[in-house]
Amino acid sequence: MKLKIYFTIISLLVLIIACKAIDEKSNLDKESISQKTDELVEKYVALDIFSGAVLIAEDGKPFYKKAFGLADRENNIENTTKTKFDIGSMNKTFTKVVVYQLAEEGKLKLDDKLGNYLDGFPKESSEKITIENLLNHSSGYGDYHSPEYFNLPREKKNIAGLLPLIKKMKLHFEPGTDQDYSNAGYILLGGIIEKVSGKSYYQNVRERITEPLSLNETYLEKKDQVPVRAIGYFKTAKGEIEDNGNEVEIPNPDGGFQSTVSDILKFYREYYYGDKLLSAKIKSEMEEFSYYEEVSKTRGAVTQAGGFPGANTVIYEILRDKISIIVFANMDEPVAEQLGAGILALVRGEEPEEPALPAIQNIYAAIEEFGAKYVKNNFDKLTKNFHPSDPKDLILNQVGYEFLFDDEIDKAIIAFKLNVEMFPEVANCYDSLGEALFKKGNKKEALKNYKKALELNPHMPSAQRMVRELSGE
Repeated sequence: MKLKIYFTIISLLVLIIACKAIDEKSNLDKESISQKTDELVEKYVALDIFSGAVLIAEDGKPFYKKAFGLADRENNIENTTKTKFDIGSMNKTFTKVVVYQLAEEGKLKLDDKLGNYLDGFPKESSEKITIENLLNHSSGYGDYHSPEYFNLPREKKNIAGLLPLIKKMKLHFEPGTDQDYSNAGYILLGGIIEKVSGKSYYQNVRERITEPLSLNETYLEKKDQVPVRAIGYFKTAKGEIEDNGNEVEIPNPDGGFQSTVSDILKFYREYYYGDKLLSAKIKSEMEEFSYYEEVSKTRGAVTQAGGFPGANTVIYEILRDKISIIVFANMDEPVAEQLGAGILALVRGEEPEEPALPAIQNIYAAIEEFGAKYVKNNFDKLTKNFHPSDPKDLILNQVGYEFLFDDEIDKAIIAFKLNVEMFPEVANCYDSLGEALFKKGNKKEALKNYKKALELNPHMPSAQRMVRELSGE
């Protein structure tokens, strides 16, 4: 799971939004905003790219709260404002709160090293990575969602089961020298929380956050037993709807709680403005809140979001005016973020962007109808509806595999070759093209592409394996 915005990206987004913001405070025309929000949401619903819940509040008081579409398509169960949605990586904020509380209690220090708490990590990790590095995605660890992870039994996809996997991961850079969004880092924070407190991660969140704030509609464990839960849905490149049952994993410190728009409003209002979770003292020492203080002098919005196939959630918060825009979707990202940005524009008296079909569907249809040259010449327009923090080589890669899985090998090769042409620096593009060429029987060209993949990424296991096989080693 991936949270689409962490502090550095939040900063960039806020700067963009703040530049467009109106400096003078204005009264909200709530009736007009509500009407226009209805109209905007219906455009998304008409394209069958949104179902979920929307909340708009001023100073914590909702003036718009509605649900749309189906929580369960098979059984024709509608979404309501009480429906629980997977909040994805939004709950990294919950993890962060627990860590800062433990720091304020003197049970850990932000400059403590990873090895102080968790054993068995290589020296480059245990002696160099700090808790602060884990919090701000500068540890050097990236994502743990590898084939090894997906092959784990479900009961092993928890903190204890994931630590051995992360211990074997390579660092992407020297800790503290760069930033790379890290789900693995937040699993490590969960392990540290358990070590320091002597309690489970979930017990810490429950005792420190959900119970004190009376978040009675927020569920931390046993996702499949949550009552009135939305099933997630996504569309294939061909536009066929599928549920995300295979994506629903154990909630962890990096993502996966279930909640409602009302509970998330409570949580983030306390996080931004209150002192029950984080004291004024600890906030004054956090770079994040120093930044928020500057943003609050403008009408800029800060945002937190989460998502994975079939789920997307977002909150846009205008700190100065205490306006909250929350969108939960049980459909594919980035629809909640795009709809939320559209509502943010309405709040500012601006015109929102028109919704569009997802990029992968557009590219698949365009290759089928018009061919590779047309896709290359119109790529930006066709891929407008794609998450801004995801690399765009993923689009053609997914389209290519859609063709490959349907045994349309020639079309897969066309898609993969175009991907190589457009993203020649990405190793995975060559690896995928090699796979399609191998399936076609062109072993010579397949080997050439696998070797190119290894030039760009010498640690790519699939390319390593195929080079050995095709070279007869």
